[in-house]
Amino acid sequence: MKKIYFLVLLLLSINRVFAVELVIGEERIKPGIILIFEGAIKDKVYPHHLHLSEDNTHVHLEARVNWDSNNIPKGAVAGGYIPYLHITGRVINEKTGLSTFVDLLPHINLIDNFHYARNITLPGSISDNYKVAFNISPPSNIELSFHHDWKKEYGQTLINNKTFTYKNINFEEIAKATRK
Repeated sequence: MKKIYFLVLLLLSINRVFAVELVIGEERIKPGIILIFEGAIKDKVYPHHLHLSEDNTHVHLEARVNWDSNNIPKGAVAGGYIPYLHITGRVINEKTGLSTFVDLLPHINLIDNFHYARNITLPGSISDNYKVAFNISPPSNIELSFHHDWKKEYGQTLINNKTFTYKNINFEEIAKATRK
């Protein structure tokens, strides 16, 4: 009985750590791409010199960009990561107007696998509300080339420039959470 009780407590603890996420927004765009924007628990990210340290971070800002399971281009794998995009985030304190701007870089972990993310410090109190804007730009012609069949069906781009803005986002629960 003790072993079962301990196992249940362990599973609940693990689930609590990994289940805490703040979904900021979810979007679907052509051609069959799903974007999920999140505030995640701060984390150590390597190499250290490219990323804000966990101790100086409030939130791990993320964009998961994958092929949707519906209406995807022929040959695409449902749930597959969409590489080579340029994604930025701007977090604006709705009370003071102060803001933080960040380039989201490709990351990989054992929870989300490939995603775009960056550790950030909020421009104000963790209890303040924020407006969050994500800009997504397509890859350059040097980063991605197109075969004739893709160009004929979708044009000579993967996506068009997009901006998604969300208001009244409160990061307090996520900012107080730890992975430890």
